[in-house]
Amino acid sequence: MHIVEVEGIQCFSYHGCMGEEAILGGKYIVDVSLKTDFSKAAATDELIDTIDYVRVKEIVETEMAIRSKLIEHVGQRIVTQFKAEFPMLITAKVKVRKINPPIQGFVKEVSITIES
Repeated sequence: MHIVEVEGIQCFSYHGCMGEEAILGGKYIVDVSLKTDFSKAAATDELIDTIDYVRVKEIVETEMAIRSKLIEHVGQRIVTQFKAEFPMLITAKVKVRKINPPIQGFVKEVSITIES
């Protein structure tokens, strides 16, 4: 088994339960770890034989651009898209971090992780 990781995908998105989050938005960071078997790609040197990390980033950016109240929801959408797009995917792990959430007091970030 092999792993393709794309870490630190930065997005400015409008997720959150509070109305001002839909207007002001905030910074998010997404980390992705995808288990697969890329031994064929290692032999052929062909992108078609592995998971394209450029496409991984595009999927994250597309899903992060769709407003959700909960980062749990957007994280699940990202995992669902990975499963639909990459038939060679064995498991996916997605971590969505909301930077400086609007919580009383100082909170650096909140995050969710989905492994599927």
